[in-house]
Amino acid sequence: MTESRKYIYRFSEGNAQMRNLLGGKGANLSEMVGLGLPVPPGFIITTDVSLEYYKIGKKMPDGLWEDIQAHMHELEANVGRKLGDANNPLLVSVRSGSRFSMPGMMDTILNLGVNDQVVEGLARQMNDRRPAFDAYRRFLQIFGDVAMGVPSSVFEEILEECKRKAGVQLDHELSVDQLVPLVDDFKKAILQHVGGEVPSDPWEQLRQAVLAVFESWNNPRATEYRNYRGIPHDLGTAVNIMVMVFGNTGNDSGTGVLFTRNPATGERHIYGEYLANAQGEDVVAGVRTPEHVSQMASIHPQIYQQLTGLAQQLETHYRDVQDVEFTVERGRLYLLQTRSAQRTAAAAVRAAVDMTEEKLITKDEAIQRVDPEEMSRLLVPRFDEQGRADAVSQGALLARGTPASPGAATGHVYFDATEAAEAGKSGESVILVRSETNPNDINGILQSVGILTSRGGTTSHAAVVTRGLGKVCIVGTEEISFSRGGASFEARGQVVHQGDEISIDGTTGEVFLGRIPTVSPDLDEMEEANRLLSWADERRRLGIMANADTEADAKRALSLGAEGIGLCRTEHMFLGPERVSVVQQVLLNAAEAERWEKDHPETDLSVMGDVLSEDVPPVVHTYYRALNHLEGLQLKDFRDILGVMGDRPVIIRLLDAPLHEFLPRYEELVSEIAELRASNGSSDALAEKERLLDLLEKSREANPMLGHRGCRLGITFPSIYRMQVKAIMSACCDLIEQGRSVQPEIMVPLTSHVNEMSLLRRRLTKVADEVQSERGIKVSYKFGTMIEVPRAALTAGEIAVESDFFSFGTNDLTQTTYGYSRDDAEGKFLRAYIEDGILPNDPFVTIDADGVGELIRLGTERGRQAKPGLEVGICGEHGGDPASIDFCHRMGLDYVSSSPFRVPIARLAAAQAALRDSA
Repeated sequence: MTESRKYIYRFSEGNAQMRNLLGGKGANLSEMVGLGLPVPPGFIITTDVSLEYYKIGKKMPDGLWEDIQAHMHELEANVGRKLGDANNPLLVSVRSGSRFSMPGMMDTILNLGVNDQVVEGLARQMNDRRPAFDAYRRFLQIFGDVAMGVPSSVFEEILEECKRKAGVQLDHELSVDQLVPLVDDFKKAILQHVGGEVPSDPWEQLRQAVLAVFESWNNPRATEYRNYRGIPHDLGTAVNIMVMVFGNTGNDSGTGVLFTRNPATGERHIYGEYLANAQGEDVVAGVRTPEHVSQMASIHPQIYQQLTGLAQQLETHYRDVQDVEFTVERGRLYLLQTRSAQRTAAAAVRAAVDMTEEKLITKDEAIQRVDPEEMSRLLVPRFDEQGRADAVSQGALLARGTPASPGAATGHVYFDATEAAEAGKSGESVILVRSETNPNDINGILQSVGILTSRGGTTSHAAVVTRGLGKVCIVGTEEISFSRGGASFEARGQVVHQGDEISIDGTTGEVFLGRIPTVSPDLDEMEEANRLLSWADERRRLGIMANADTEADAKRALSLGAEGIGLCRTEHMFLGPERVSVVQQVLLNAAEAERWEKDHPETDLSVMGDVLSEDVPPVVHTYYRALNHLEGLQLKDFRDILGVMGDRPVIIRLLDAPLHEFLPRYEELVSEIAELRASNGSSDALAEKERLLDLLEKSREANPMLGHRGCRLGITFPSIYRMQVKAIMSACCDLIEQGRSVQPEIMVPLTSHVNEMSLLRRRLTKVADEVQSERGIKVSYKFGTMIEVPRAALTAGEIAVESDFFSFGTNDLTQTTYGYSRDDAEGKFLRAYIEDGILPNDPFVTIDADGVGELIRLGTERGRQAKPGLEVGICGEHGGDPASIDFCHRMGLDYVSSSPFRVPIARLAAAQAALRDSA
C-alpha cells in the first residue's frame, strides 16, 4: 500500500462520519467503540480498496495482504488468541459494509479460522464439542457458497437429510455425533462440485474471504438492488474483520435483532427477536421462528436490562430509530451492528413526529428525516371490510402468520423467485411464496406485490427487505406446508397451486384464497402525516398543484393538499366508449367541414341541430352535430372540476393528443373490411367502414407524435378549440351566477413559434369575450402556453409577450430534446443505457439538468425578462420526482404539478429543497 493512503482502520480509529470511507457498518462499529459500548475488537478495510481491486483487474492491491496480517497480529495480541492456533484459536467474521444499507445483498463469512485441528481446540475453549462442530459446519456451508461457488441448495439438502435421519426438525437439535459426519459430508460435497477443498490454512481462508466480499459488491442481487434503489455502482464496499463471538454455546447464549421503535408502526417501544443457542444468520435467514426480544427479560433479566439501556443510548446518540444486532456469549452481551432502521412509511413519519415532540430532533430535521417517496407508501391499500367479511364467511381464510410489512395485495402464487420476476416484469400481479427468503431471491421480491413465508420472524430477511421496499409481507405462517416438489402448498385442508390467486394482509397477517377488493385510505386519517406535511408547507416556497382530469381526481388532489390543478388534459375527457365515437366523428370529418365553413362564412354552423339542412353537406352536418354534443359534455366536465377547486387555479390544456390515439387502428379496420367482403356481410356496414377507412387514410401520419397535434390542430381545425373555450367560459359563468369563485387558466399546447400563440390567442380571446358579453358576466382568466419543444424554450422571450404563464411539459420536452420516442426507448434501449452508465438515470423520471434543465432555465429566464413576474411551472411526471422538484426550486419556478397521489411527495420534497437551499 502507498504511504499517502490509509487502507485499514481499527475500530478505535473511525467514527460515524466516515461512512463513505468505512461503509455504514464499519463507521457505526467505530462509533460504538468510541462510546465505550461492548463491541468485539476488529478493523475495517476501506471502500477505496475494493474500488482499487476492480480498477487493477480484480487483484489484491500491493501491500494490502501484509497490512491485513499486521492488523490481525494486533488483534491476536489484543484478545490473547491466535488465528490457526489449535490450542488457543481465534476465529473471526468477515463482513461487507456499503455506504448505504443493502440488507443481505452482499456477502459475509462467519466462523473463519476453523479447520480439523482448530475445531478440537475450539471445543476445549467452549468446554463443549457440539457448538465447535456447529461452527465448523456453518463455516464450510457459507465459505463453500460465498468463496467457492457451491450452490447453497447443495448444503441445505444435505442438512435436511441429516435432520430427517436424526428425527429432528431444527438445526440446533442436532447432536455432536450427528454434526461430525455432517462436516465430512459438507467437505465431500465441496470437493465434488468444485474439484477442490476448503483451505485448511486459516490465513488462506482469510485472504479468499476478503476477495469474496470484494466480489460480492457486483453480484447480481446487489446490482439489481442498487438499480432498484438508485444507489450508485461506483461506491464499493468496505470489509469488516471482527473477532467472532458465539451465540450457539448453549442456553445461556443466543443472538437477536432489536429495533428501538416498532419498524412497522413507529410506536415507541423495543421491538425485536431473540434466538437462544443460535448465531445471527439464523435470525436473519428465518430458518427458525424466534421469540420476541422481551422474552429475554424473564430468561436473562440483567442482560435484557443492559441491552435495552444500550439501545436507548444509541437512539439518543444517533437521534434516529436504530436497528441493533447483538449476541450473548455465555451470559456476556456484545453489540455487532447498529444502523438507522429500515422501516415502513408510517413508522418513518410517526417516529419523526414523535421525536420532534420528545425534543430529540427539530421540525426541520423531522422534515428532512423522511424520504419523500415514502409519502406515497402511506396510502397503501387495505381490504374492503365487506369483501374481507365475505371471504371469511365463505371459508377463504387460509392461514394467519406474523404481519411484517403492512398493506393489502392480491396476486398469483409463484414459488420460484426467477419465475416470479419474469411474471412480474410481464405485468402479472405476483405473490412470492417461500419457506423463507434469502438474498438471492431479490429479483423475485422486487417484481412481486407481496411476500409470504412459512418461517422467519419480523427481523428476518423477508421482513427487513420488504419493509424497506414498501411491499406487503407476512412471515412465520407456520400453518402452510409445502408439497415435496414445491409446486403447491396446503393450509386448512385447501391446496394452492402455482398460478392460483391469493390475497394477503400485511397488517393483520391473514392469507385468503382468491381476490378481495381493496380501498385506499385518506390522508385525513393520518394525524402524524398531516402534522409533518403542515410543517413542510411552512418551509417550502414552491406551489404544489396536481394533474387532474375529472371531478374525482380534483377532489382526491384537494384531499392530498394540492393548491390547484396544474394540468387538466382535455383529451383524457374524451376517453370512454360513449365519447370516443363522437370524437372520431369530429376528427375524421374536421378537414372537410372546416374547408366548407371557410367557403361559406355566412352560415352559422355552431347551432347545427339534428335536422339535416339541404344547404349543408352531410359530412359537415355530422361534424358540427358531434362537436355540439362534445361541447355539452365538456361544459359539464369543466363545471364539475372548476366547482370543486373554487378560487384555486385550474390550468386547462386544450386538445393535445395525437389524432391516432382516438382513431380506429388502421390494420384492424382493413381486417374488418376484408372479413365483411369475404363473408358477404352487411352492405351498409361495409360502406360505413370503407368510408371510415378513406377518412383514416387521409389522416394517417408517419410520425403522429410530431404531427398534427397540439396548437397545430387548433389552428387548422379552429372550431375544436373554439368549442372548448366556449365550454370553459360558459362553465365559469354558470358557477359565478351561483356565487362561486373560479380561476381558470387556458393553456395552448405544443407551441413552437410566437405566431402560433399570437393567432390562437386572438381567435380564442374573441370567443371568450363573446361568451362573457352574451352572459353579462366578467370572468377573470389567463391565456398561457405549454413549452414542450426546444424552439419554444429558446424563443421564450417572444412567446412570453403573448402568454400570461408558461408550463413546461417536461415529458415531451425530454422526448424532443433527446430525440427519443419514450415508448420505444423504454422498451428497447433506455434500461441498457442506464445499466451501462451511458445515462446516469432515466430522463423521463428525473429531469436531465444539463440538457432539458438548461432549456427550462433559458426559457424561464428569457420569458421573465420579457414579462417580469411571469408564472412558470412544470406539469410533466417530473413534478412528483423529488430530484426534479429540487431542480425546479433552484430554478425559481413558481410551482410543480404532479399526479394526485404524488402531491404529498411533492409537498415534502419542496420543503426539503428549501431547507437545503437555506443551509
